[in-house]
Amino acid sequence: MLAATARVAGDLDVAEECVQEAYIAALDAWARDGVPRKPGAWLTATAKRRALDVLRRDRVFRTKLPLLVESDEAAAPEPGEDAVPDDRLRLIFTCCHPALAREARVALTLRLVCGVGTGDIARAFLVSEPTMAARVTRAKKKISAAGIPYRVPGAEELPERLDAVLSVIHLLYTTGHIAPSGADLIRTDLVERALHLARMLLSLMPDEPEVRGLLALLLLTDARRATRTDAQGRLVLLADQDRAAWDTTAITEGTHLVAGAFRTGRVGRYALQAAIAALHADAASYEATDWPQVVALYDHLLAVWPSPVVALNRAVAVSMAHGPQAALDDVEALHRDGHLAEYHYLPAVRADLLRRLGRHAEAADAYRAALALADNEAERDFLAARLAETSDA
Repeated sequence: MLAATARVAGDLDVAEECVQEAYIAALDAWARDGVPRKPGAWLTATAKRRALDVLRRDRVFRTKLPLLVESDEAAAPEPGEDAVPDDRLRLIFTCCHPALAREARVALTLRLVCGVGTGDIARAFLVSEPTMAARVTRAKKKISAAGIPYRVPGAEELPERLDAVLSVIHLLYTTGHIAPSGADLIRTDLVERALHLARMLLSLMPDEPEVRGLLALLLLTDARRATRTDAQGRLVLLADQDRAAWDTTAITEGTHLVAGAFRTGRVGRYALQAAIAALHADAASYEATDWPQVVALYDHLLAVWPSPVVALNRAVAVSMAHGPQAALDDVEALHRDGHLAEYHYLPAVRADLLRRLGRHAEAADAYRAALALADNEAERDFLAARLAETSDA
């Protein structure tokens, strides 16, 4: 709906308003006359008619007329629709236009198509909410000013948009895996949506190793979902989870997919992350995990995707392979770097390492710093409990 309306309005903000107005109109019309045979077409046609009204009011109707699609054609498939059969995935490919900067593409798509809040997107990109809001606004303005067409891409255009689409699905899953805010650790709706999109993407592009890698990563990570909180909703660390309750079907499928991705010889960041997740899934216990191999995989991951978050995750693996002091040196370097200043996992990891080293007063200070940055209640409760432990030690 949004993509079709944006093509008429030529402005994403106007298109969003028209789509919302179409839903409001449906509440009245459908209650009175019943749900139409093709509700999607009805909503799209209504939104586009409202966009036409806006254009008329703005006295630009005549100049826009050659670009318009008549409302009675709303149900007709677009030229690229056969290339992307899933409705939501089609919109993601449509919004991930290569004319926009990659981060802008991903942020705009998460906001408009996936319904992720600006604040949650900002946390995913490790920037402030005003900064992310400005990026989304600039992306919308660029689309309007440059006259970038909103249409479903053809099959030949999909590869150049794939990296951004993978990022959208991964960040959508991440936002559901650990909700950035709220009482619950997991947002099941976002997790399930991301898994569905990843499966649809694999059916669309089965020969792309990073598509296999992404679905493998999601399956292997999500296999632990039922054990990540206890009956009271409290966070359970990976080390303490009941591995017998992990989803073995998801683990088997994910392991098969990541092996297939590696066999292609074109291994990217999602396949590497999936391989790390597979090592965790294969281990009999947290301590029995092949930590040197995990560190080696993180080294490869840093080479293809240099990221301070990856470096922090690597430090956790280093602490298990070589001890907490070796990892603390890396974490202190990340702390001095400043790129993760607003990322609550940095002081949380630092606090855990200090706790393991018996430096309880310093650990308590780090837990306080993590608490000041964390917004998810389940994570805050866990950090508060650890703070109480170290303060009493």
